[in-house]
Amino acid sequence: PSPVTLLLALPRPKALRRVLQGVTAVGIKTIVLLNTARVDKSYWQSPLLHPDALRDELLLGLEQGRDTALPQVLLRPRFRPFVEDELPALAAGRRCLVAHPDGAEPCPCNVAGPLVLAVGPEGGFVPFEVDLLSRQGFEPVHLGPRPLRVEGAVPALLGRLMPL
Repeated sequence: PSPVTLLLALPRPKALRRVLQGVTAVGIKTIVLLNTARVDKSYWQSPLLHPDALRDELLLGLEQGRDTALPQVLLRPRFRPFVEDELPALAAGRRCLVAHPDGAEPCPCNVAGPLVLAVGPEGGFVPFEVDLLSRQGFEPVHLGPRPLRVEGAVPALLGRLMPL
């Protein structure tokens, strides 16, 4: 299993489908879908978030990656309570990175050891969210000057972080 835990601001359903399949194919075993200030509230009503629909997308990723162990997908519609109450235990003993266009450092390559990666919505995390994550030990990192969609940013980040 991958040592990466993915915290992902809930993207639009079409993008979520692609991201779930892709991250499952590369072996991500824990995915936390988060609500943030820039997440459209209607996304939380998507039929794709039904357990059976999620499972179908994950199975497609498992088939692609020749894997059999389903990842755990956690739905967390309240950002601040998750970050303050659950994230400290999830992040304990792991390097924590938040992808943000204004990050001070470029995304590192081939990170050894367990890692938590937070990826925001289209438009990125708002400053309050970056600050809250930073207070939990997350380092802001970037992929360069160009803004990327979630379905492009996630594989680019994972490709740099993980030896595939």
